Amino acid sequence: MIKIICVGKIKESFYRDAIAEYMKRLSKYHKVEIIEVMDSNIKQEKDLILKKLDKKDYIVTMEIEGRQLNSVEFADMVDKTLMNYANITFIIGGSYGLDDEVKALSNYKLSFSKMTFPHQLFRVVLLEQIYRAFKIQHNESYHK
Repeated sequence: MIKIICVGKIKESFYRDAIAEYMKRLSKYHKVEIIEVMDSNIKQEKDLILKKLDKKDYIVTMEIEGRQLNSVEFADMVDKTLMNYANITFIIGGSYGLDDEVKALSNYKLSFSKMTFPHQLFRVVLLEQIYRAFKIQHNESYHK
């Protein structure tokens, strides 16, 4: 299973629509679950995130300082991880980022850019890249 732990709720309908569309597309390939935790201060967010983690999960934290991959490399990382772990769990922090304790649990620190994105938009971007990864893995065409 792919789990995405996110801080905060999606407020704008256009983000909800995009998320729903990618979740529908992804259902053809793999089970994906989005787990929202309440936005608060970084320590409370940490506690809420930690409660949602399973010790068997391969944890990928989304961090500006993380490694940047192209889409093919990302597809390969997802594929190899799912071969070796029951779950891959992506963690998207809120406006305060991620607590150091959460970062310390990370198996892989991933960055999509040195830029900062709104966490609502980033959820859509992550889902799109996961969808793209499955299209690449299955040698299926997808717009470039």
